[in-house]
Amino acid sequence: MNPSIKALHDLYERDLTKVLEELKSYNKEENLWTVNGEITNSGGNLILHICGNLKHFIGAMLGGSSFIRQRDDEFDLMNVKKSEMVDQIKQTKKVVLETLAELEDSKLDEVYPVNVFGKEMTTQFFLFHLYGHLNYHLGQINYHRRLLDK
Repeated sequence: MNPSIKALHDLYERDLTKVLEELKSYNKEENLWTVNGEITNSGGNLILHICGNLKHFIGAMLGGSSFIRQRDDEFDLMNVKKSEMVDQIKQTKKVVLETLAELEDSKLDEVYPVNVFGKEMTTQFFLFHLYGHLNYHLGQINYHRRLLDK
């Protein structure tokens, strides 16, 4: 496996495992959906967003999965069962890691198939961007849990 792909594979594996650990660490399931003041995104919605984002941009766009993203649902749904979210994280991890494992080295330098930011970027650049996005929201989930899961 290409060293860049291997690094991405290992980082996604590590941090999607951490997302699962954060979910399981909530003491009260209903607190996944708590918002308060300027904290307007619940931990649950952030987890749904991470899964939708990665299943779309990696699984569907690079891996050819049939996943169809419903982005609004990632922020509008509430009270999704913790067990269902565990399954979603596991599915997301599986599709991301399988897609990266099968990604040909030459794909990294190709232009990513969708113009997301109004300019072309390489697939490698966008995969690193998506990892940063995952990590950013993972930190938010951690703070959400520690602040609002009492």
